[in-house]
Amino acid sequence: MRPVAVVAASAVSARGLGWRGLGKALLSGDKAATPCEVLGGLLAAQVPALPTAQDVEPRQRKLMSRGARLSCVAARQLFLDAPSLPREETGFFLGVGASGGAVEELEAMLDASISEGRFELGRFGSAGLGACNPLFAFQLMNNYTLCHAAIREGLRGPNAAIFSRGVGTVLALAEARHAVASGECEAALGGGADSALHPVTWAELRRDEEADAVPGEGAALLALASGRAERPLAMLERCEVHPGRQGLALALESAKRSLLEMRPERVVLAATPKRSGAARELASSVCSGAVLEAAGLFGEALAASASLATVAALDLLQDGDVSRAAVLVTGPDGDVGLIGLSREGAP
Repeated sequence: MRPVAVVAASAVSARGLGWRGLGKALLSGDKAATPCEVLGGLLAAQVPALPTAQDVEPRQRKLMSRGARLSCVAARQLFLDAPSLPREETGFFLGVGASGGAVEELEAMLDASISEGRFELGRFGSAGLGACNPLFAFQLMNNYTLCHAAIREGLRGPNAAIFSRGVGTVLALAEARHAVASGECEAALGGGADSALHPVTWAELRRDEEADAVPGEGAALLALASGRAERPLAMLERCEVHPGRQGLALALESAKRSLLEMRPERVVLAATPKRSGAARELASSVCSGAVLEAAGLFGEALAASASLATVAALDLLQDGDVSRAAVLVTGPDGDVGLIGLSREGAP
């Protein structure tokens, strides 16, 4: 298997467009530039309005969920910053969240599918689907968070949209890494895109007892290529998923062994509030430097959280002060993810 390098990156988050400076902001504790706004009485880390030239065309936005729109913005920016990347043969593996379509369309569809107070699949097929705009399907299907960006950028390589509530995005990065390492494709994009600001998604978070989380949104992508690439940003050494079927403590203990092998100088946490304490304790026990919590900058962005934390860790490697960084992910899905980055040639 070939070594895999990170050759380009992009991000759109509550701090705007771009990934450089995100690690430094975490390190300095600078939260002032994160535009948290009160939406519907709730503090939220929302992506600020983007210039027209950097946003999706208004006609296309009608077909997209919020996550898909942010995915498109991140993908376009990545190719603008790295125009030499191939397109047609490039793979694309993305952690995606739940559908986030127009609430009025969703209500109409559900109302028409209810019989005697219960949802009926038969009525859904005969009446529910006909009660909403046919184009609503492009907002509702979560795989279109990947599809819209892939179509827009002309990507035709191997691909997968992986449902993520945290660690699914680590799996998406692992699939992208494997596709390049095995020679299935010469380059692949991996990352995540999501928005927890949709009322249905936020209701899901509250049911998971994450009421203390600040909902966020965003998208971040890494472009991966063979380790022979010129001037890589970093080497992607690890993408691991440690299942939490037997509890968070055992999954963290499994991840600890990998962290000890990595010897990271910084650990960035992508952790929800009720899991952050255990994750921080573990990271602090093995890390020689700072342990940084990404939620302070980005909010809880679900499928996007792990990828935003990863580009922040990537930023920490760029000035040469840090040679190894790790991302520890403990999202609502209950599993533990681990991503390892190093500067090329780090001892």
